[in-house]
Amino acid sequence: MTLAVDSPVAEVRPAAPQRRRRWPIATIATVAIALLLWQLASTLAWVSPVFLPPPAKVLAAFGRLATQGYVDSTLFEHAWASLGRVFLALVFTALIGIPAGFAVGTSRIGRGILDPIIEFIRPLPPLAYLPLIIIWFGIGEPAKIVVIGLSMLAPIAISTASGIRSTPRSHVNAARSLGATPGQVLTHVLLPSALPEILTGIRIALGTGWSTLVAAELVAASRGLGFMIESAAQFLVTDVVLVGIFVISALAFVFEALLRIVERIFLPWARHR
Repeated sequence: MTLAVDSPVAEVRPAAPQRRRRWPIATIATVAIALLLWQLASTLAWVSPVFLPPPAKVLAAFGRLATQGYVDSTLFEHAWASLGRVFLALVFTALIGIPAGFAVGTSRIGRGILDPIIEFIRPLPPLAYLPLIIIWFGIGEPAKIVVIGLSMLAPIAISTASGIRSTPRSHVNAARSLGATPGQVLTHVLLPSALPEILTGIRIALGTGWSTLVAAELVAASRGLGFMIESAAQFLVTDVVLVGIFVISALAFVFEALLRIVERIFLPWARHR
Protein backbone atom coordinates (compact mmCIF):
# COMPACT_ATOMS: atom_id res chain seq x y z
CA MET A 1 0.00 0.00 0.00
CA THR A 2 1.46 3.34 -1.06
CA LEU A 3 0.58 6.76 0.23
CA ALA A 4 -0.85 9.32 -2.10
CA VAL A 5 1.05 12.50 -2.62
CA ASP A 6 -1.70 14.57 -1.03
CA SER A 7 -2.21 12.17 1.86
CA PRO A 8 -2.24 13.83 5.30
CA VAL A 9 0.09 11.14 6.58
CA ALA A 10 2.62 11.90 3.86
CA GLU A 11 2.68 15.56 4.82
CA VAL A 12 3.67 14.94 8.43
CA ARG A 13 7.32 14.42 7.68
CA PRO A 14 9.48 16.52 9.96
CA ALA A 15 11.65 18.89 8.06
CA ALA A 16 15.33 18.35 8.48
CA PRO A 17 16.75 20.97 10.79
CA GLN A 18 18.76 23.54 8.94
CA ARG A 19 22.11 24.14 10.53
CA ARG A 20 22.95 27.78 10.42
CA ARG A 21 26.56 28.69 10.09
CA ARG A 22 27.53 31.53 12.32
CA TRP A 23 30.52 33.35 10.97
CA PRO A 24 31.68 36.37 12.97
CA ILE A 25 32.06 38.42 9.80
CA ALA A 26 31.09 41.68 11.44
CA THR A 27 33.53 41.12 14.30
CA ILE A 28 36.42 40.26 12.00
CA ALA A 29 35.64 43.22 9.76
CA THR A 30 35.48 45.59 12.74
CA VAL A 31 38.86 44.42 14.07
CA ALA A 32 40.42 44.59 10.59
CA ILE A 33 39.14 48.14 10.00
CA ALA A 34 40.33 49.25 13.45
CA LEU A 35 43.82 47.84 12.80
CA LEU A 36 43.92 49.43 9.36
CA LEU A 37 42.96 52.86 10.71
CA TRP A 38 45.50 52.44 13.50
CA GLN A 39 48.24 51.62 10.99
CA LEU A 40 47.25 54.52 8.73
CA ALA A 41 47.18 56.95 11.66
CA SER A 42 50.74 55.94 12.58
CA THR A 43 52.13 55.69 9.03
CA LEU A 44 50.65 58.94 7.74
CA ALA A 45 51.47 60.75 11.00
CA TRP A 46 47.87 61.65 11.75
CA VAL A 47 48.94 61.08 15.35
CA SER A 48 52.50 61.30 16.59
CA PRO A 49 54.11 57.83 16.94
CA VAL A 50 55.08 58.87 20.47
CA PHE A 51 51.41 58.88 21.43
CA LEU A 52 50.20 56.14 19.06
CA PRO A 53 52.92 53.68 18.00
CA PRO A 54 52.14 51.37 15.05
CA PRO A 55 50.75 47.87 15.69
CA ALA A 56 54.08 46.24 14.77
CA LYS A 57 55.87 48.19 17.49
CA VAL A 58 53.24 47.24 20.07
CA LEU A 59 53.55 43.58 19.06
CA ALA A 60 57.34 43.82 19.42
CA ALA A 61 56.87 45.39 22.85
CA PHE A 62 54.64 42.45 23.82
CA GLY A 63 57.38 40.00 22.94
CA ARG A 64 59.98 42.07 24.76
CA LEU A 65 57.81 42.28 27.89
CA ALA A 66 57.14 38.55 27.81
CA THR A 67 60.82 37.68 27.70
CA GLN A 68 62.79 40.58 29.21
CA GLY A 69 60.07 42.14 31.35
CA TYR A 70 59.52 45.69 32.55
CA VAL A 71 60.47 47.14 35.95
CA ASP A 72 62.10 43.91 37.18
CA SER A 73 59.11 41.68 36.28
CA THR A 74 57.97 39.88 33.15
CA LEU A 75 54.58 40.42 31.61
CA PHE A 76 53.41 37.09 33.06
CA GLU A 77 54.45 38.16 36.56
CA HIS A 78 52.64 41.48 36.23
CA ALA A 79 49.52 39.71 34.95
CA TRP A 80 49.68 37.08 37.70
CA ALA A 81 49.94 39.74 40.42
CA SER A 82 46.90 41.56 39.03
CA LEU A 83 44.91 38.34 38.67
CA GLY A 84 45.61 37.46 42.28
CA ARG A 85 44.37 40.83 43.53
CA VAL A 86 41.22 40.82 41.41
CA PHE A 87 40.12 37.30 42.26
CA LEU A 88 41.03 37.51 45.93
CA ALA A 89 38.88 40.63 46.08
CA LEU A 90 36.13 38.78 44.21
CA VAL A 91 36.12 35.88 46.67
CA PHE A 92 35.92 38.10 49.75
CA THR A 93 33.32 40.35 48.14
CA ALA A 94 31.15 37.39 47.11
CA LEU A 95 31.26 36.04 50.67
CA ILE A 96 29.87 39.39 51.84
CA GLY A 97 27.76 40.54 48.90
CA ILE A 98 25.75 37.36 48.28
CA PRO A 99 24.49 37.02 51.91
CA ALA A 100 23.81 40.77 51.92
CA GLY A 101 21.75 40.39 48.73
CA PHE A 102 19.80 37.52 50.28
CA ALA A 103 19.10 39.67 53.34
CA VAL A 104 17.93 42.58 51.18
CA GLY A 105 15.76 40.33 49.01
CA THR A 106 14.11 38.30 51.78
CA SER A 107 13.78 40.64 54.76
CA ARG A 108 12.40 44.12 55.19
CA ILE A 109 14.73 44.66 58.13
CA GLY A 110 17.70 43.53 56.07
CA ARG A 111 16.65 45.80 53.22
CA GLY A 112 16.22 48.72 55.60
CA ILE A 113 19.69 48.22 57.09
CA LEU A 114 21.79 47.19 54.09
CA ASP A 115 20.13 48.92 51.15
CA PRO A 116 21.25 52.45 52.17
CA ILE A 117 24.83 51.21 52.62
CA ILE A 118 24.86 49.53 49.21
CA GLU A 119 23.31 52.54 47.49
CA PHE A 120 25.86 54.79 49.20
CA ILE A 121 28.80 52.73 47.93
CA ARG A 122 27.44 52.03 44.44
CA PRO A 123 27.95 55.45 42.75
CA LEU A 124 31.29 56.25 44.41
CA PRO A 125 34.34 56.10 42.11
CA PRO A 126 37.30 54.19 43.60
CA LEU A 127 39.56 57.25 43.55
CA ALA A 128 37.12 59.00 45.89
CA TYR A 129 37.65 56.58 48.77
CA LEU A 130 41.20 55.51 47.91
CA PRO A 131 42.85 58.05 50.32
CA LEU A 132 40.58 56.88 53.13
CA ILE A 133 41.44 53.24 52.45
CA ILE A 134 45.14 54.12 52.62
CA ILE A 135 44.61 55.82 55.99
CA TRP A 136 42.71 52.82 57.36
CA PHE A 137 44.64 49.91 55.83
CA GLY A 138 48.04 51.36 54.96
CA ILE A 139 49.78 50.89 51.61
CA GLY A 140 50.09 47.09 51.58
CA GLU A 141 48.11 44.42 49.73
CA PRO A 142 44.98 44.71 51.97
CA ALA A 143 44.39 48.27 50.76
CA LYS A 144 44.49 47.20 47.10
CA ILE A 145 42.13 44.29 47.70
CA VAL A 146 39.68 46.45 49.67
CA VAL A 147 39.59 49.10 46.94
CA ILE A 148 38.85 46.49 44.27
CA GLY A 149 36.37 44.67 46.53
CA LEU A 150 34.36 47.81 47.29
CA SER A 151 33.88 48.40 43.57
CA MET A 152 32.54 44.82 43.24
CA LEU A 153 30.21 44.83 46.25
CA ALA A 154 27.22 46.68 44.84
CA PRO A 155 26.82 44.67 41.58
CA ILE A 156 26.92 41.33 43.43
CA ALA A 157 24.56 42.39 46.22
CA ILE A 158 22.05 44.11 43.93
CA SER A 159 22.00 41.22 41.43
CA THR A 160 21.50 38.69 44.24
CA ALA A 161 18.63 40.69 45.70
CA SER A 162 17.08 41.02 42.24
CA GLY A 163 17.31 37.27 41.71
CA ILE A 164 15.63 36.58 45.05
CA ARG A 165 12.79 39.00 44.31
CA SER A 166 12.22 37.52 40.86
CA THR A 167 11.57 34.03 42.27
CA PRO A 168 7.92 33.12 41.49
CA ARG A 169 5.85 33.13 44.65
CA SER A 170 4.08 30.01 43.41
CA HIS A 171 7.34 28.06 43.71
CA VAL A 172 7.87 29.25 47.27
CA ASN A 173 4.28 28.49 48.24
CA ALA A 174 4.44 25.05 46.64
CA ALA A 175 7.59 24.19 48.60
CA ARG A 176 6.00 25.40 51.84
CA SER A 177 2.82 23.44 51.20
CA LEU A 178 4.96 20.29 50.84
CA GLY A 179 6.43 20.90 54.27
CA ALA A 180 9.72 22.57 53.35
CA THR A 181 11.47 24.39 56.16
CA PRO A 182 12.70 27.98 55.67
CA GLY A 183 16.21 26.62 55.19
CA GLN A 184 15.02 24.19 52.52
CA VAL A 185 13.10 26.95 50.75
CA LEU A 186 16.27 29.02 50.77
CA THR A 187 18.57 26.30 49.42
CA HIS A 188 16.19 24.45 47.08
CA VAL A 189 14.00 27.26 45.73
CA LEU A 190 15.44 30.74 46.24
CA LEU A 191 19.09 29.94 45.62
CA PRO A 192 18.61 28.02 42.32
CA SER A 193 16.27 30.73 41.09
CA ALA A 194 18.72 33.49 41.98
CA LEU A 195 21.86 31.77 40.64
CA PRO A 196 21.60 33.23 37.09
CA GLU A 197 21.29 36.73 38.53
CA ILE A 198 24.16 36.07 40.95
CA LEU A 199 26.36 34.93 38.08
CA THR A 200 25.41 38.04 36.13
CA GLY A 201 26.38 40.15 39.12
CA ILE A 202 29.74 38.39 39.32
CA ARG A 203 30.35 39.09 35.64
CA ILE A 204 29.56 42.78 36.15
CA ALA A 205 31.68 42.84 39.30
CA LEU A 206 34.66 41.41 37.44
CA GLY A 207 34.34 44.20 34.89
CA THR A 208 34.33 46.86 37.59
CA GLY A 209 37.19 45.08 39.34
CA TRP A 210 39.38 45.19 36.25
CA SER A 211 38.56 48.86 35.73
CA THR A 212 39.50 49.59 39.35
CA LEU A 213 42.75 47.66 39.12
CA VAL A 214 44.83 50.59 37.83
CA ALA A 215 43.65 52.83 40.68
CA ALA A 216 44.30 50.10 43.24
CA GLU A 217 47.84 49.49 42.01
CA LEU A 218 48.71 53.15 42.41
CA VAL A 219 49.09 52.36 46.13
CA ALA A 220 52.82 51.52 46.49
CA ALA A 221 52.67 48.56 44.11
CA SER A 222 55.83 47.09 42.63
CA ARG A 223 54.18 44.57 40.32
CA GLY A 224 50.92 44.38 38.37
CA LEU A 225 49.42 45.40 35.04
CA GLY A 226 48.06 48.65 36.44
CA PHE A 227 51.43 49.47 37.97
CA MET A 228 53.12 48.67 34.65
CA ILE A 229 50.73 50.96 32.75
CA GLU A 230 51.14 53.86 35.15
CA SER A 231 54.92 53.49 35.29
CA ALA A 232 55.22 53.40 31.50
CA ALA A 233 52.85 56.36 31.09
CA GLN A 234 55.10 58.56 33.24
CA PHE A 235 57.93 58.08 30.73
CA LEU A 236 55.74 58.13 27.58
CA VAL A 237 56.49 54.47 26.80
CA THR A 238 53.21 54.22 24.94
CA ASP A 239 53.78 50.80 23.44
CA VAL A 240 54.06 49.29 26.94
CA VAL A 241 50.93 51.17 27.99
CA LEU A 242 49.02 49.72 25.04
CA VAL A 243 50.29 46.21 25.78
CA GLY A 244 49.04 46.49 29.35
CA ILE A 245 45.65 47.74 28.19
CA PHE A 246 45.28 44.91 25.65
CA VAL A 247 46.33 42.27 28.20
CA ILE A 248 43.75 43.51 30.72
CA SER A 249 41.09 43.50 28.00
CA ALA A 250 42.08 39.99 26.87
CA LEU A 251 42.01 38.61 30.42
CA ALA A 252 38.61 40.18 31.06
CA PHE A 253 37.29 38.73 27.79
CA VAL A 254 38.60 35.23 28.60
CA PHE A 255 37.02 35.13 32.03
CA GLU A 256 33.76 36.55 30.70
CA ALA A 257 33.70 33.70 28.18
CA LEU A 258 34.46 31.17 30.93
CA LEU A 259 31.58 32.47 33.05
CA ARG A 260 29.24 32.18 30.07
CA ILE A 261 30.35 28.56 29.61
CA VAL A 262 29.76 27.87 33.31
CA GLU A 263 26.28 29.36 33.03
CA ARG A 264 25.50 27.26 29.94
CA ILE A 265 26.67 24.02 31.56
CA PHE A 266 25.56 24.34 35.16
CA LEU A 267 22.55 26.67 34.82
CA PRO A 268 20.73 25.41 31.75
CA TRP A 269 17.37 26.65 33.05
CA ALA A 270 18.62 30.25 32.90
CA ARG A 271 18.34 30.26 29.09
CA HIS A 272 14.63 29.40 29.18
CA ARG A 273 13.43 31.75 31.89
